[in-house]
Amino acid sequence: MMITPVHRSRDIERKPEYLQPDKCVPPPSRGSMGTMWFIRDGCGIACAVVTWMLVFYADFVVLLVMLVPSRDYVYSVINGTLFNTLAFLALASHFRAMLTDPGAVPKGNATKEFIESLQLKPGQVVYKCPKCCSIKPDRAHHCSVCKRCIRKMDHHCPWVNNCVGENNQKYFVLFTMYIALISLHALIMVGFHFLYCFEEDWTKCSSFSPPTTVILLILLCFEALLFLIFTSVMFGTQVHSICTDETGIERLKNQKPTWEKISGWEGMKVAFGGAFSLGWFNPFSNLDCKKPPSPEVAAAAPASAIMTQEEIEQFLAQDVAVQVLHE
Repeated sequence: MMITPVHRSRDIERKPEYLQPDKCVPPPSRGSMGTMWFIRDGCGIACAVVTWMLVFYADFVVLLVMLVPSRDYVYSVINGTLFNTLAFLALASHFRAMLTDPGAVPKGNATKEFIESLQLKPGQVVYKCPKCCSIKPDRAHHCSVCKRCIRKMDHHCPWVNNCVGENNQKYFVLFTMYIALISLHALIMVGFHFLYCFEEDWTKCSSFSPPTTVILLILLCFEALLFLIFTSVMFGTQVHSICTDETGIERLKNQKPTWEKISGWEGMKVAFGGAFSLGWFNPFSNLDCKKPPSPEVAAAAPASAIMTQEEIEQFLAQDVAVQVLHE
């Protein structure tokens, strides 16, 4: 069997049991699976909880330390409304990114019946993941945290406790954008508040004591600066990945594209679900105009096990040993 250059640096071992169709349990029906997607990972859950707590802390300082004590009612209302709107959109985007199926391949679909249904032509190859017993579509990669193969997987993000993939990349982009915006807004308000307190009596510019006010503002300033830099970089890399139609994993592996690229503005429309509109910025809108998923059989995607048509016929008749490549 031919192994592409991409696979030469990986460990290779023969494990014929990976190709036994009896060991692959067919995926459950849609009705039994439900609609909730949630990854039970302790580190990811902790990071997601910390994310929400940091946003609530920022909202606490902005409202109770800076805006409520302000004597300028219009300033307080405008900035309070703007900050809380952006914070709400950020948390809503985080919620959608965390609880949206990123594009998981049905687990255990490498069954005899499914492989027969592919109706492969002579010379075609099919890719099988030995870890989740799935037939891998083109551009799918296995996530060790989600324990699933994910279509167009960019990376696994512990801050959203989920993979960033084909179905939830929009929500992740919106999350990074809104976090960057509220971080910038908070920094600007902290700067103005410090100037206001220096000009006035410190005991009158906040409901808290001067030392407490200073500590709360410095912590918010540090948090906002850190997350502004981090989320701005993430936002930029995600937009670049969409516009170049190349995921983070594909870029790290220096993988040559074997798919028809949808770059630039067309890529943005595919990722955000249609032509440019306010719906692009709405974390509650669904992706109505997604590109149909790649076919289950691909000609040159990175794989864990490769079977030609002849090998599949042998596989259907008996157990055969093939080279299993670990991602």
